[in-house]
Amino acid sequence: MKVLTIVGARPQFIKSSVVSVALKKCGIIERVVHTGQHYDFRMSQIFFDQLQLQPPDYNLEVGSGSHGTQTGEMLKKLEPVIQEESPDCVIVFGDTNTTLAGALVVAKLAVPFAHVEAGLRSFDRAMPEEINRVVTDHLATHNYAPTTQALLNLNNEGIRNGVEVVGDVMADLLMRTLTQLPALPESLSRLSLAPKAYGIVTVHRAANTDNRAAFERIISAIRSLPFPIIFPVHPRVRALVEGTGVGRDDNIRVTEPLGYVDMIALQRHARVILTDSGGMQKEAFLLATPCVTLRQETEWPETLVDGWNILAGSDCDLIVKSALRRPPSSTQPAPFGDGHAADRIARSLARAYSDAFRPNAIGMG
Repeated sequence: MKVLTIVGARPQFIKSSVVSVALKKCGIIERVVHTGQHYDFRMSQIFFDQLQLQPPDYNLEVGSGSHGTQTGEMLKKLEPVIQEESPDCVIVFGDTNTTLAGALVVAKLAVPFAHVEAGLRSFDRAMPEEINRVVTDHLATHNYAPTTQALLNLNNEGIRNGVEVVGDVMADLLMRTLTQLPALPESLSRLSLAPKAYGIVTVHRAANTDNRAAFERIISAIRSLPFPIIFPVHPRVRALVEGTGVGRDDNIRVTEPLGYVDMIALQRHARVILTDSGGMQKEAFLLATPCVTLRQETEWPETLVDGWNILAGSDCDLIVKSALRRPPSSTQPAPFGDGHAADRIARSLARAYSDAFRPNAIGMG
């Protein structure tokens, strides 16, 4: 059996690294296409290096652009690759323009495809990511849902065939990474940070970065916090950060984007995480680090339980109040699986497409 995996953005490299290992265990041949949606070294190649991902067999080098331009360029460049490779199944991840382009071109070519991280909904159609998720789920042959809530979302839209709850592949990697981290990671000493005495912020969603007033409210709130804030800046936000003076004579330490292991280490020991990233909301929850989401909604409602995550949008007062709250005292549930989501995905695909599948290849039921 042969699959073609389509990736293009930081979260997809992370998810793909876990699934690729599971595919190999099942004897599934994998070919990888990198669309080039993220092309900065610290948003792309560093993840291939750190997570030991196989180099992509194709790099389409699409680069940045408007949503329509970027997606259209991907469609044009993906089609001949899929025709040449003729895979049994294609795998796409998450909710980026790479996800949407992969789903559209594969559906047009009548090739089966699997959507990993299916069924997430913020119920905000103003978010480009929400459109990408919905379209991809409705076209997919296999929808691999990370949670029971994601399954319910799919069922409520009439999507019932080919749906499986497998757990979350990012949780797989995080659990594995935690076993390898030292008690006091080098990244803390390098940045002169004490455990639980700093925060981390990431801002990259269009609602916060295309609206300068919203961005400035967020920055104003962060500047009023009584501890240092580490701000790894997404390349497309760099000009905005520089133009608003972030990191000058304040408590914000602006850095380049950080590698996966460094980010997990810093999040684990942070006092609070402030983010508009869906992935970081989930990582904060799994690491038992309080989170303030700089949005009005979340596709991960499981993180809101007992106040581990609070939706603050760009409300300055609410951001400050939420960032200064005491950590919840509750024991966290485990809605994102047991660390074997990727194995379940590989076994499912092998059962569907490979006569040579060996049931005991992974040792899971």
